[in-house]
Amino acid sequence: MKKLKHESELVKEAIRAGVKYGEDRGVVEFEPTDSANEKIEYIYRLLVHDKVIPPLPEEQVSQKAMRHRLAIWASRQLPKDHPLLK
Repeated sequence: MKKLKHESELVKEAIRAGVKYGEDRGVVEFEPTDSANEKIEYIYRLLVHDKVIPPLPEEQVSQKAMRHRLAIWASRQLPKDHPLLK
């Protein structure tokens, strides 16, 4: 798995977008005390359940792999001229 340029910023963007996605659907309400790792796992599983992103093989599911998959998802949500994509 090749690390993306600006991957950590893309993960932050994915968390922001994923929280909005989950709350807009009415399936989750995140608390300020929820850790980033908890949010990442919930958002990943929600997007897989909704068939928005393809699932990882279960033996490859890890925090690092979920972060990478969400970073890719976030990069596809951004406009082509966004600074994080350069």
